[in-house]
Amino acid sequence: MSPDSAPAGSRSPVPGNGASLSENGATMPTEHKVTIAMLLVAAFTMILNETVMNVALRPLMIEFDVTEPTVQWLTTAFMLTLATVIPTTGYLMQRFSLRAMFTAALGLFSLGTGVAAAAVGFEMLLLGRIIQASGTAIMLPLLMTTVLTLVPTERRGVVMGNISIVISVAPATGPALSGFILHVADWRVLFLTILPIALAALLLGRPRLDDTPGTAVGKLSLPSLLLSVPGFGGLVYGISQLGGGHGTTGAETDAAGGVDVVAVVVLGLGVLFLVAFALLQIRLQRTGHPLLDLRPLKFTMYTRALSMMLLMMIALFGAIIMLPLFLQTVRGLDTLQTGLLMLPGGILMALLAPWVGRLYDKVGPKPLVIPGGAVLVLALFLMSLLGSHTPEWEVLLLHLLLSLGLAFLFTPAFTTALNPLPRRLYTHGTALLNTLQQLAGAIGTALLIALMGIGAGAAASVGAGAEEATLEGFRTAFRTASIMALGIIVLGATLRATSAEEAAGAEAADEPVSPRG
Repeated sequence: MSPDSAPAGSRSPVPGNGASLSENGATMPTEHKVTIAMLLVAAFTMILNETVMNVALRPLMIEFDVTEPTVQWLTTAFMLTLATVIPTTGYLMQRFSLRAMFTAALGLFSLGTGVAAAAVGFEMLLLGRIIQASGTAIMLPLLMTTVLTLVPTERRGVVMGNISIVISVAPATGPALSGFILHVADWRVLFLTILPIALAALLLGRPRLDDTPGTAVGKLSLPSLLLSVPGFGGLVYGISQLGGGHGTTGAETDAAGGVDVVAVVVLGLGVLFLVAFALLQIRLQRTGHPLLDLRPLKFTMYTRALSMMLLMMIALFGAIIMLPLFLQTVRGLDTLQTGLLMLPGGILMALLAPWVGRLYDKVGPKPLVIPGGAVLVLALFLMSLLGSHTPEWEVLLLHLLLSLGLAFLFTPAFTTALNPLPRRLYTHGTALLNTLQQLAGAIGTALLIALMGIGAGAAASVGAGAEEATLEGFRTAFRTASIMALGIIVLGATLRATSAEEAAGAEAADEPVSPRG
C-alpha cells in the first residue's frame, strides 16, 4: 500500500520561512542554529532530569517516611507518563503550531519542577514528577522533527550528533549531578537547579518558533488513545516492576524474590492492548488520521537502524543501572563517588558526538557502527570479569570504553533511521522512535536486573557465599548484555546512508527508498 500523500505537518519551525533547507540547499542561517540550540538545551535539561532522582531515593524514603516500593514510583511514574504521552505527539505536532508545542513542553516541565521543589509530602512530589514527564514527552519528538525540517540531509549527521548528547549523555550525567548536589545540599536543590534553566529556555526559545497552526485534519482518535494508554503504560509498568523498579539500589533483592504476579498480568494485558492499538492504527492509516502512523516501519533503513538503537538503549540503561549497583554493593562506594566515577564517560560521549556526526556526513554509518559495536561488546564482556577487588581505575577505564563504543553508535543510528522519511512522516517517525526507546530502556533495566537475581540465586544454590553470589549475578547480567550487543554489529553491517538525491526522490514519490552506501 502506498503511503498517503497528504502533506500533514509539513511547515517550517521558523517564522516567515516557507521552505526548509532541505528544499533550497542554502547554508543554515544563524537563526536556525540558535533555534536548534535552544531546543537542545531544553531537551538536555529534561532528559537529565529523568535519571537525576536515581541516587536521591534513599534520602527521600527517610524524608517522607515511605517504603522502597513506594519511593520507586518517582521513577516508575516518570517512565509510565513518557510511554503514554509520547505516542500522541505525532498527531499533536501535526495539529498545533510548533510554538504551542514548545510552550506546552517547557511550561509543563517548569510547572512540574516547581511543584516538586515545593513538595510538602510524597504525593505532591510524585505529582510534580508526572507533570515534568508530560513536558519531557513532548520535547524530544519536537526537537527531532525541527532538525529534520531545518537541516539538509547531507548535514544532518553533525546535528544528530548533538541530539545524541541529549539522548545518551544526559541520562548518564544525572546520577553524577544529583550525587554531588545531595552531598552538599538538600534534595530540593536538584529541582531548584533545573528550574531557572528551563524557564530561560522557554523565554528565549518560544519567540523563535513558528506559530502557524498544523495542517492535520480530522479529530483525535479516542479509541486509539484509550488503547494506547493501557498498552504502552501497562508494558512499561509490567517490565519495570518485574525488574524491581528503575534505579533503586535495592533492586537486586527484589529481583531475587518471587515473581510479581500483578506485574505479569499487567504486562500481558499491555501486550494485548498494544496489538489492538497497532491494528487500529493500520486501519486508520487508510483515512489518513491515525494517532501514531506506523508507516515509517516500511522504510528499510528506518527499521534496521531502529532495531539497532533498541539494542543500544538496552546496553546503555543496563549499564546506567548495573554499574552503579556494582560499585555500591560490591565495591562499597557511596553515591557521590559512584557518580563522579561515571561522569567521565558521559563527558567523553559529549565530546565525541559532534565529531562522529561530521564523520557520518562524510563516510556514512557502516565505518562507524561496526567498530563502535565491537568496542561495546568488548567493554560489556570485560565488565563481566569484574571482581570484588577490582580497583576503581579499572572500572573507570571500562566505563570509558563502553562510552566510546556508544558514541560511535548513537549518531549513525538516529541519522540513518530518520533520513529516508518523507516530510509528512517526520512527526510520527520521531514519536515512534522515542516511544520504542523508552520501552527499550525499561526492558534493558528489567532484564539485566532479573538476570542478576537469577545468576546470584544459581550461585547461592551451589554453596557460594553471599558476596560471591552477588558478584556472579553481576557477571551473568554483563555477559548476557555483551551477547545481545553482538546484534548491533550484525544490524550495523546492513546500514546504508541516504543521499540528498534519494531523500528528495522519496519526498516526491512518497515511497520507501533503498539507500546506497
